[in-house]
Amino acid sequence: VTKVLLQPLTGRTHQLRVHCSAVGHPIVGDFTYSHKKDSGPYRMMLHAYYLRIPTGKELIEVCAPDPFVTTMDSNWVPHRVTHQLDETIQELKDKMMQKREEEESQEAVLGGGGEEAPSEAKSPETEEQRARCEQWLAEWALE
Repeated sequence: VTKVLLQPLTGRTHQLRVHCSAVGHPIVGDFTYSHKKDSGPYRMMLHAYYLRIPTGKELIEVCAPDPFVTTMDSNWVPHRVTHQLDETIQELKDKMMQKREEEESQEAVLGGGGEEAPSEAKSPETEEQRARCEQWLAEWALE
């Protein structure tokens, strides 16, 4: 078993579960996307460690501690650690902040006087990427 950090692009239901299964590595305990084979664990081993939800009025950020650690469950004993979760999350936050600042700077340079419209969540993916993802998900749903 390997613990990985996944970052969804679209927020579509089951996105991470579908993609992990499609590449041959379903999430431990995911009965649905393991083709009904993985029913042993007491829960699906999927956890939202950090959520960032931009709304028109405010930015909502929530962090829930990693439950897959030895102190919470003695079955989780790491054999090798390549990256520390807290450091990786902070790097991602810094990249998102930098991107947001660059976008705000570009908006200010391009003009736009008057009242500011509420900011919408901007997807890091291109329209082409989104279309390919939606096509892939549609094909997956038909199987």
